[in-house]
Amino acid sequence: MVCRLHGVEWTRHAAVRIAGFNGGAPGVAVGRSGCDGVTERERENFRLAMKSVFFSRFFILLPWVLIVIIMIDIDSKRTIRAPLAGRTGRAQRAVRSPGAGGSQNQSALPVIYAITPTYTRPVQKAELTRLAHAFRQVPRFHWIVVEDSTTRTELVARFLARCGVPYTHLHVFTPRRFKRTGMPRATEQRNAALTWLRQHRSRRDPGVVFFADDDNTYSLELFEEMRSTRGVSVWPVGFVGGRAYERPLVSGGKVVGWYTGWRPDRPFATDMAGFAVNLQVILENPRAQFKRRGSQPGMQESDFLKQITKVTELEPKANNCTRVLVWHTRTEKPHLANEPKHRKDTVVIEV
Repeated sequence: MVCRLHGVEWTRHAAVRIAGFNGGAPGVAVGRSGCDGVTERERENFRLAMKSVFFSRFFILLPWVLIVIIMIDIDSKRTIRAPLAGRTGRAQRAVRSPGAGGSQNQSALPVIYAITPTYTRPVQKAELTRLAHAFRQVPRFHWIVVEDSTTRTELVARFLARCGVPYTHLHVFTPRRFKRTGMPRATEQRNAALTWLRQHRSRRDPGVVFFADDDNTYSLELFEEMRSTRGVSVWPVGFVGGRAYERPLVSGGKVVGWYTGWRPDRPFATDMAGFAVNLQVILENPRAQFKRRGSQPGMQESDFLKQITKVTELEPKANNCTRVLVWHTRTEKPHLANEPKHRKDTVVIEV
């Protein structure tokens, strides 16, 4: 006999088997309801059987549901924490960098202001790129780039906007009469940067000023050394003066002379990359600048330093001036003899 109970078709024999499976007593007539010949006990046994099936399936699926929930939760946490890890990684790299001063709080470090004169030429972007790769690893660093141009060029402006180094972009044109062979170079550009510092920085701002020409190569250790400059600090420079290096001679912690291959009689026989000046010294000497008139080639460093310090006051760095941390490398002038006079390529590529 077939009967429908609660939307389920079943036979009396099936009900009896289910009831027997659940320990019931088939055939005991307690009452009849819904289907002829089906006892109340059989209906109860059927419901218990359905519950048993439901719970068995539920407990079989439950571990898999929990695994899926756990995997989703782990994935969401990774997504949320990924940007934070990136920022933390950058902060840790900055702390480990030579310029960070170990565990010293970076916000308390004096800012290093690197003044870089530059001019348009085939290797200009390559030179600036090399510098940027070093400078952006130095904490508390500000790059003052001064173009020898009547306007800011698009190439340098685009480069600085993407280089990752805090910067100020200036320009000042060198009059043609001062561009003759044998005359001092980049005078107007360095003076423009000094003027900017005097106009935009005050006695409350700790800092160190460094003249970073774009044809040099810099070790990160150099910036760690110069950051503690109290007045004017000095160190060796590689590949200058026709020698492998030039350096200040030090005795008893004081500069007593110069190891140089060119004009050792100079008051300060050092390269432009061989010294740094505390920002307050620049601000306290508002008239100190690089001379255009009356200055001889190779004498700009001495003419400038004479205005702000004495040899006996110089602070030797780089292990008493026995380590070279900056090199006057100069990028080789590229061979462009086969470059066409008129552009033949279909696209314009910035080099």
